[in-house]
This record gives sequence, C-alpha cells and structure tokens, in this order.
Amino acid sequence: MNTINHPTQSSGLLIKSVKPIGFVQTPMVSPAGTLDILIGADGQVKQAAAEIAAAPGLREINGQGRWISPGWTDLHTHIWYGGTDISIKPETCGLARGVTTLVDAGSAGEATFHGMRELIIEKANEDIFAFLNLGSIGLVACNRVSELTDLSSVNIDRIVATVEANRDLIVGLKVRASGTITRGWDIAPVKLAKKLGKVLKLPLMVHVGEPLPLYDDVLRTLGEGDIITHCFNGKVGGSIMEDEDLYQLVEESRDRGIILDVGHGGASFSFDVAKAALSNRLLPHTISTDIHNRSMSRSVWDMPTTMSKLLSLGMSHEEVIVASSVTPRKAINRPYNDLLKPGVRANFTLYELNDSDLVVQDSKGIPSALTQVFDPVFAVLGSNAWDAQRYQPETAHQGCPNCGCAR
Repeated sequence: MNTINHPTQSSGLLIKSVKPIGFVQTPMVSPAGTLDILIGADGQVKQAAAEIAAAPGLREINGQGRWISPGWTDLHTHIWYGGTDISIKPETCGLARGVTTLVDAGSAGEATFHGMRELIIEKANEDIFAFLNLGSIGLVACNRVSELTDLSSVNIDRIVATVEANRDLIVGLKVRASGTITRGWDIAPVKLAKKLGKVLKLPLMVHVGEPLPLYDDVLRTLGEGDIITHCFNGKVGGSIMEDEDLYQLVEESRDRGIILDVGHGGASFSFDVAKAALSNRLLPHTISTDIHNRSMSRSVWDMPTTMSKLLSLGMSHEEVIVASSVTPRKAINRPYNDLLKPGVRANFTLYELNDSDLVVQDSKGIPSALTQVFDPVFAVLGSNAWDAQRYQPETAHQGCPNCGCAR
C-alpha cells in the first residue's frame, strides 16, 4: 500500500475491506466479514457498511482483509521530551506505531506542565493527555532527584490552579508510591493525592513499586476509577503472586472498580506474575508500555509488542484490543463510544496479526518467544492516515550507564 502521510483536506478517505474488532457496535459486514468506512474531508465518519462504492476524488486504503480497531491508546508513556531525562518524542511511540492516543503518566508537575503543553502536546499529531505529577518538578531527573522528597515538594494551590487551567488535557493525578522515591513518607503521598483527586474530581494513577508503602495499603486507599499501574510487577514485597492476602485484595479491588494497568516499564512487569494472574482470569483492564528512553533497547520497545506479550500469556485477541483502545479511553474519561457512527471523528488502527518467533523479555530479563505479533499498518485520525509498523530495537542499551535505569 502507498503511504498516506498528512494528506490534503480537499477530499475524503475510503477504507476498503477491513475486519472490525473491538467496536461498540458494528454495521452489517460482507460475507467475508469485512466492511468499508467512508471518512469525509472534515475527518468525520460518513458511512460504515459492507460495501461502499468509490467516488471521484476519494483517497483510498485497500485494507485487504486486515483488522481495524478503535485507535490504540497507550495509557502510560513518558513523552515530555527535553523536560525530563527519561522522556522520548511522541512521534517515536505514537502514530508511527499504530497508537493514536498517548497519555503521559506524570512526567510533568505543576511547575513544568505549561512547557509540556506548549512544546509537546500542542505540536503533536497524536491525541495527547496527561496525568499531573503530585510532585511539583515531575520527573525532571527521574530516580536521581525524587519529586517527593518531603511536603515542600508538593504545592497544593498550584496543583489546583494548573488542573483548572488545563482541564482539557489533564485527566488525573500521578503519584509514585515507591520506597525509592518517597522513602520515609510511606502512604502519606497517596493519601494526599487521593484527597486532591476528590477535590478536583480526578482519578489517581499510582505507581506501585518497592515498599514502603505496601501495595496492600495503596489498594485500601484507592477507590473506583483510580488506577494501579505496574499491576504485574515482580518486585519482592510487591508481587501479587507471592502473597495470598495481597492477591485476594487485588481481586476485591478490581471488583470495586480499581483499574489494573500493565505499565510494563523497565522494571515493572513479570511474565511469571502475569501468566499466573491470567490463568486465574485476573486480567488487566488496560495494557500500557511505560515507555521511556531507558527501556527501548531492552524490555519495552513499543505498544504493539507489549500487546503481543499479553496475547502470548493468555488474553484473547479481542481482550487485548479492548484493553489497548476502548478501556484506556474510558479510564481517562474520554470514551470512544460508537466510532463507526456517522458524525464521529475517525480514530482507527489498521493492523495485521502475524505468526512470529520473536524473542522478547520481561522487566526481569526473562526471555519468551512470541507466536503471534500485532503489526500495525495504518493509524487514522480524522481524514489523515499515517504509515505504521513495529519498532525494531537495537541489540543493546546505549546510554545512562550510571543512571539507575531500572524503573
């Protein structure tokens, strides 16, 4: 297929012969299980049907029976490039990888959010939203300088003002509940963030890592709509499979509406933990990468490969797609609803599911061979379509030899 990058707005776009998956409602498909989607020059869906005749002036993508889903959404990224020492550019992990929506997970605090908005979000082609870090400085010097040293790291009035001035982009608050960050604070930052979340009517995303605080105490503090990221980490004292009481608490928390997010990261995802949880049907609600510049040559390359890992561990094709598109958008209160309905802005990922023998690693360096991989072909936003493909990683980590890369 020909690349369609930044097409002119003078004509519409016709996507032919694609197999829909993950949509709220699907129109009647052809005998082959495919449909066509007509997108107007205004970027809105005009029609979705088993077959739509081509018309003069329409640009066309022949899907050739490939899959199409709601646009993939990565709920946990770090894309405040230049504003933190771990962030990457949105174009590295966004549309070029089939991801139409990126959510930055606390790279910016109230002191730096204006820069991320002006220099990153407003210039990007992707849809970008953000969780605001509880700590004022965010992840400027991630893990080398804690954003939560003590109470002076948090300015409540400025947090409130920043949220109110950026309600269109800020979708929640982020706090890293890890002993390596908070040290003697224990659960106090989570409680403070939860109180602010109630005042601002925003959910929390909480990074669970090395105690203290305990994973157990974090779960007891959170409520419906809050998000636990790194839910399948394999860290001692924080793994849900090494503690029966914690595992039961995670199940109870899921049942009362706490969202379990993968948040793979450089040190926060274990094949063994995830496989054991999935075998008991404790599935993550959302699949995300926690992608940053210290993981891309090692355990986390991109969204489609991360999705492929969860497929290999026992999630079904459709479960993976929903957890990578529909559910993340619900989690940030930007739901997709019915994307195939006329009048809705187009937001799709067109992809293949291919056989593979790709060898990948979890955050502990444990290898696993994938039998199938998600291969994005196009990302569609409005009337624009971008070529997409999986990232091809380098063989070795090249930077930060003394930075404490494991996150």
